Amino acid sequence: MSNLIKGNKHEWETVIGLEIHAQVKSNSKLFSNSSTAFGSRPNSQVSLVDAAMPGMLPVINKYCIEQAVKTGIGLNAKINNYSIFDRKNYFYADLPQGYQISQYKYPIVGEGKVSIDFKDGSSKDIRIVRLHLEQDAGKSLHDQNPTKTYVDLNRSGVALMEIVSEPDIRSADEAGLYISKIRSILMYLDTCDGNMQEGSLRADVNISVRKPGDDYGIRCEIKNLNSIKFIKQAINYEVRRQIEILETGGVIEQNTLLFNTSTGKTKPMRSKEEAHDYRYFPDPDLLPLEINQKDIDKMVNSIPELPDERKRKYVVVYNLSNYDASVLTADKSVSDYFDSVIKSDQSLKNSAKIVVNWITSELFSLLKENNIDIDNSPINPKYLGKLVKLIKENIISGKIAKDVLIEMFNSKQDPEIIIKNKGLKQVTDTSEIENIVDEVLKENKKMVEQYLSGKDKLLGFFVGQSMKKSKGKANPKILNEILKSKLSNKN
Repeated sequence: MSNLIKGNKHEWETVIGLEIHAQVKSNSKLFSNSSTAFGSRPNSQVSLVDAAMPGMLPVINKYCIEQAVKTGIGLNAKINNYSIFDRKNYFYADLPQGYQISQYKYPIVGEGKVSIDFKDGSSKDIRIVRLHLEQDAGKSLHDQNPTKTYVDLNRSGVALMEIVSEPDIRSADEAGLYISKIRSILMYLDTCDGNMQEGSLRADVNISVRKPGDDYGIRCEIKNLNSIKFIKQAINYEVRRQIEILETGGVIEQNTLLFNTSTGKTKPMRSKEEAHDYRYFPDPDLLPLEINQKDIDKMVNSIPELPDERKRKYVVVYNLSNYDASVLTADKSVSDYFDSVIKSDQSLKNSAKIVVNWITSELFSLLKENNIDIDNSPINPKYLGKLVKLIKENIISGKIAKDVLIEMFNSKQDPEIIIKNKGLKQVTDTSEIENIVDEVLKENKKMVEQYLSGKDKLLGFFVGQSMKKSKGKANPKILNEILKSKLSNKN
């Protein structure tokens, strides 16, 4: 599928690179023992180190280093035994030191790659340039007072992993898939909670456009996007803006932009900085970081099953499509829920596709409607497995099962108890179904005549009336067979 965009004069190719900022899942900050808990009272989690008091020295949090290495392994990337922390110099009210401790020439993680999957079953590798560790800045609050800006330093010093991609992404949809995949890997590894609403995962997007085959164009960077929906909207707007400028004879100015979610437009924030603008130099308070290869090997052995491994298992063991397997593994919680359903009854291995359908359609719909995530689903996996088995064994029809699922959601009860209490067991007795069919045909003689004269579509009418008379409990397969047999005998 072509990602080329038609302008008024030319076709254009979008070129996108992403810098994902993922907060390391750790109880304390990168260089101090201050808490990282979200939502605490402003400036209640700030040590003397975070506030850059004179004489205070940073001390590396070993656990944050391990989390970064695990992430690098999960990204199929090179782990560097030797890396250096640098000072990146810029000045903001919420950056007490006047510099950020980051990494530049010698990052902790080098080149890697991740694969993204498309609906048509194809996939694409996105190359990763590096992953480096850095400390977060604080937060400036401009909406608390009409004449003042307030500063909250709770985030100051929180450990971030910046994951930088090559400009391999060619559309907003690809960018969305890439971020989703990175988020998924981080959550499987438990190195970041992936909560974009709380700012634990956000992205800067570098965008340029070019005519196919040309060199890269001049890029603009959109800062601090914390929603996949807004990332895609921002990319689509910015691409159209750049194309319009170029096709009217203008020149793209290299800027750092902000995206206004209310207007759906980007606006300049400042001219784009380059590395030399930050005057990087090695942090004199921190020795080079050296990681023993034995320690790296030990962490490799501790890596859990990742999305791509689970996806392969689902395709090979459960015969699921590449797309279904990708949907399940995109979110670890969903994948874990599916695994629990299958484990609840081994016979469900042969009904994996039906289980997927019930999770991704009916259950997802109820969860979304009630704003509940799957970790807190009122329907436990064992009960969903029971429901699927009851459908497979023709105890209830798929239509009745939907009603039972809603009752399970509301009451948290076992589906067998609900079916028993409400008398919902499917009618499979052929003589009982024959009686229902006879009544329907007797009550609709004119319709029968029309059917016999060639209006075959009326079969659906007879099925509907029969199901209505049985209160939805007649076995659809048996009902259809009896109806066709009785109608053909009337010829």
